[in-house]
Amino acid sequence: MKTILLGVSGSISAYKAADLTNELTKLGYQVDVVMTDSATKFITPLTIQSLSHRPVHLDVMEEIDPALINHIQLAKQADLFLIAPASANTIGKLANGIADDLLSTVALALLPETPKLIAPAMNTYMYQNPIMQKNLATLTDLAGFKEIKPREALLACGDYGRGALATVSDIVEEVLSNLKG
Repeated sequence: MKTILLGVSGSISAYKAADLTNELTKLGYQVDVVMTDSATKFITPLTIQSLSHRPVHLDVMEEIDPALINHIQLAKQADLFLIAPASANTIGKLANGIADDLLSTVALALLPETPKLIAPAMNTYMYQNPIMQKNLATLTDLAGFKEIKPREALLACGDYGRGALATVSDIVEEVLSNLKG
């Protein structure tokens, strides 16, 4: 059974991680989920755990098995790494090598051959900001991430534009495509 390591960061779109987890689990994948503290303000870890049938990982200092370093073990076991939704904050951290929470620490510890997908979700002006675009380019060019582009839609803030998380079906399709190769 292949393992998908799903990172969920703080975005209003975090609630869609439940549908994503559910769909991937139904397809027969083991889905291990790492949530940032901000993500837990939008959706509870219990919701995700109920759908994945796996513990949700929250704290870089929590070691479930004293014989293993959790963030290293999670990274090594991943057949594919996906961050959905990926907030501006998380993207900025990863692009600059900052590892100050479990999600960013796991991301830096991934094996080079692990497929890495990132699905941004944020305000359209944040997404279009040249700094954000540079951070995304850094992740794709240097770290091997593949961006799942956000959709154009009416956003939670009331603005219309590119920034809405890609649909769950589009994300699942991208995951399946990257696990085949």
